[in-house]
Amino acid sequence: MESFDRKKHWENIYTTKELENCSWFQPTPVTSLEFIEQSGISKSSKIIDIGGGDSFLSDSLLEKGFTDITVLDISEVALERAKQRLGEKAKKIKWIVGDAAKFSPPEKYDLWHDRAAFHFLTDHSDLRSYAETAKNSLKENGILVIGTFSETGPKKCSGIDIKQYSQEALTKVFENGFNRLKCLNVDHPTPFKTTQNFTFCSFQKLEN
Repeated sequence: MESFDRKKHWENIYTTKELENCSWFQPTPVTSLEFIEQSGISKSSKIIDIGGGDSFLSDSLLEKGFTDITVLDISEVALERAKQRLGEKAKKIKWIVGDAAKFSPPEKYDLWHDRAAFHFLTDHSDLRSYAETAKNSLKENGILVIGTFSETGPKKCSGIDIKQYSQEALTKVFENGFNRLKCLNVDHPTPFKTTQNFTFCSFQKLEN
């Protein structure tokens, strides 16, 4: 069976769709910002946004005074779009083109954020690799924030299958090395007047 080319798929998505026409579009990523602010990290803490693409989270973090932001995405086109939108402000952010399941972080982070990227990993080895990478990339007591489609959310997105998560199922993925802090379910209104239900959880890395 021909293997799925994840990078090619996402480059095509970002080449052919404007952000406002993508289901994940959020002018203000309210839930993500609430989790980040509730984490208690300082404005100088190192934050990485996994699968951030051209979302507005980086804009919002800059506006709130955070100074050490990294955005990782498999699509170079998505990151270029974000840079163009931000203009001179883009220089304040570190941009990395890479696959979250095969990522080798150049530094340790205080907070790892992922909204709507993790649920695209449906292969067990990719899931295991992602969880290990997240753990190894965070400083001791670092915070992990994950948002995925819930069990009542979509089963597909952007033409490909996703993996749905309950709060319990998401907690189980990160039970090795993390302590769960908070979970909630939230509805996301899409630009197409539909609603997607998300499971959001935050975890804290345990001390070695």
